[in-house]
Amino acid sequence: MKKLPIGISNFKKLIDEGHYYVDKSLFIKEIIDDGSEVILIPRPRRFGKTLNMSILKYFFEKTKVDNKYLFKDLKINEFKEIMDTQGKYPVIYITFKDIKFSNWEDCDNGIKTLISSLYEKHDYLIKENFLSELQTNYYNKVISGNVNMVELCQSLKMLTKYLCEYHNEKAIVLIDEYDVPIQSGYLDNYYDKIIEFMRVFLSSALKDNEYLKRGILTGILRIAKESIFSGLNNLHVCTILKKHYTKHFGFSQEQVEQILKYYNIEYKIDDIKKWYNGYNFGDNVIYNPWSILNYIKNHNDGFRPYWVNTSSNDLVKIVLTKAGETVKKELEELIQEKTIVKQINEDIVMKEIENGAENVWSFLLFSGYLKVIKEDLKMGRSFCTLEIPNLEVKYLYEEIIMSWFKESINNEKFNYMLKSLTTGDIETFEEILSEYLIKSASYFDIDESEKFYHAFVLGILVALNEEYEVKSNRESGYGRYDIMVIPKDKTKLGVIIEFKKVSKRRKETLETAVDKAIVQIKDRNYRQELVDRGIKNILELGIAFEGKEVLVRELNR
Repeated sequence: MKKLPIGISNFKKLIDEGHYYVDKSLFIKEIIDDGSEVILIPRPRRFGKTLNMSILKYFFEKTKVDNKYLFKDLKINEFKEIMDTQGKYPVIYITFKDIKFSNWEDCDNGIKTLISSLYEKHDYLIKENFLSELQTNYYNKVISGNVNMVELCQSLKMLTKYLCEYHNEKAIVLIDEYDVPIQSGYLDNYYDKIIEFMRVFLSSALKDNEYLKRGILTGILRIAKESIFSGLNNLHVCTILKKHYTKHFGFSQEQVEQILKYYNIEYKIDDIKKWYNGYNFGDNVIYNPWSILNYIKNHNDGFRPYWVNTSSNDLVKIVLTKAGETVKKELEELIQEKTIVKQINEDIVMKEIENGAENVWSFLLFSGYLKVIKEDLKMGRSFCTLEIPNLEVKYLYEEIIMSWFKESINNEKFNYMLKSLTTGDIETFEEILSEYLIKSASYFDIDESEKFYHAFVLGILVALNEEYEVKSNRESGYGRYDIMVIPKDKTKLGVIIEFKKVSKRRKETLETAVDKAIVQIKDRNYRQELVDRGIKNILELGIAFEGKEVLVRELNR
């Protein structure tokens, strides 16, 4: 049985060592058929970008060792005309995946080291005395890292020139994870400097370069043209909303079924869909490959969030924490398995992500934290119906929401509050909820609407999802309750919650408002759904709010 290729993104190593490989070799054919001089393919992390770039490298690169054998059992080998181009071109392969530093000085040194190693790989140019004296001096300066910013910005273009003239073939440039240093610059306050460098570095090599055969870039986001790709009108961008290249990143349904069958665990397919399926790339439904491979390896341990735990998710947490109250409320709706419709902007400017709700949703979509159900074009603008793709990503959102609350009061008190609710200790629940409401204002700016309080409490109850089903705004009896907490163990306590905000216009008090909530619960028979599920122990609560004051009262039958 073949080994699972977890963490292996080198195509040659994968084939040589006999790892299981989901054949994506037709990616080569689509690249060739595309005909575009420069192609940018943004995809979420861990969806096979680096492996696919490695495939291109070993296919196109002219080397002393014949690598054609790597493709003999793959689909691309059926196309003789394409296979005739194998090993014909000088290839420059760069990955920026490790250029993530906390300050610009280290980032600058990291890039110089990266380019230095790239020049060293092709040092036969100077060993064979192919370059002129002036070119050799420049080449040695790059290798030593003793170059100024202007020389560093031109280094990629100059290498294409040297290789083209040596091999008598134009160079193919492969740039993987181009936006990693840009995200680090955004997080660590050197965004403008890294953008300035990347703009000149990329445009000099990829625009109007007579020595360039083809340029292919991958990353997570498409950074807006005006900030980095200015002037690159030869750029073909293929985001997850487009139909190009959709079959070559991630696993299709058929591919997942094949790999599960190979490892004798296909009986779990329905649960695997819930946990790791759900991404729509163009017209194709795609599984997260990192999660699938890790689940197969650890399937005896049950379903776990593998993909969302491969990174600190710092940027996602920062973006959501700084987002406005509207975003937080809509995130609660998504967790409740609802959809939202948002205008999506494919040209993201990193430093403007926090400045508008549409930017937030666009960032989450292209980063893999949302999926598109339907896309509508209106006057050239893209409006997408969005939802959370699977249980794994839902887990991350729940963790982020709980972290907001747990930063307001300690974890022990947070858990104590939830326990008091699910055991019927209303006095303790009211006391801690009141404390929470006061201390959480930095995360949830109180707008004193009933919807705010609803979302606030719903966010707290996310933590119960393992043992309880938490539902919101669903029909039961003769109306729609605000929140219902349904125990998976029918012997435990079920909870119904109805919210009321004190109306100053009606001269209400907390007491009169909570009484209205209690009457509504009783008159509309919200408990019926719990009764129908066989739950006999039911707690019915009215919760009234006035600013940061709260009053909780139980319906006594």
